[in-house]
Amino acid sequence: MKKILIVEDDTLLNTTLVYNLQEEKLSAASAFSCAQARKLLETERYDMTILDVNLPDGDGFSLCREFKKNFPAMAVLFLTANDLERDMLKGFELGAADYVSKPFPVKVLVKKVKTLLQLCSTRQEQPDGIYEDGELRIDLRSLRTVYHGKEIQFTPLEYRLLEIFTSNPGIVLTRQKLLEKLWDEQENYVDEHTLTTVISRVRGKLEGEYPYIKTVYGMGYLWNGRQERRL
Repeated sequence: MKKILIVEDDTLLNTTLVYNLQEEKLSAASAFSCAQARKLLETERYDMTILDVNLPDGDGFSLCREFKKNFPAMAVLFLTANDLERDMLKGFELGAADYVSKPFPVKVLVKKVKTLLQLCSTRQEQPDGIYEDGELRIDLRSLRTVYHGKEIQFTPLEYRLLEIFTSNPGIVLTRQKLLEKLWDEQENYVDEHTLTTVISRVRGKLEGEYPYIKTVYGMGYLWNGRQERRL
């Protein structure tokens, strides 16, 4: 059973989310502060945390940074009373999978949670270095790609971009986050123009009815594979 940690100081909202998630056969635990969340994580591991931005003893952004450092596989879904673009971008840059502004319909949030958990499960089931969805197969070990039965050639930098996207399916990646990841791995400078060019080239080679790299206007890009389109 998938386990979810809800870090939200609003008692009514927290307990409401726990109830609704348990109704969907998901395990949910409550924390009402940063300290309580850290204490729970000492003895338990969670697949996802639903994290409020404003907490009584700290802020969700700092806690997210801490979570992603210690538990990189744990998905983070932010809750906030703010819908400012800069806050959303900050959350995505810290590695958050999604962002929900209050007030929100609980059923919508539950659907988002189930979608993200399914995406995480699909990613874990793929062999290391392999992405496959029935239309597209990318072997990052042999640097070989087959799309609709035809072999496609990519440059090393294009493969690195594909690795970043396929490791984060359905998650918005800002341009800044992409630049940081490309810089860290390639150990050379990748500028804004190069990033735009590489994304354009990859899109061109994977041209079809649905774009594999989808633009989220004002935010960044996300990987839009067959699994993500079904959810």
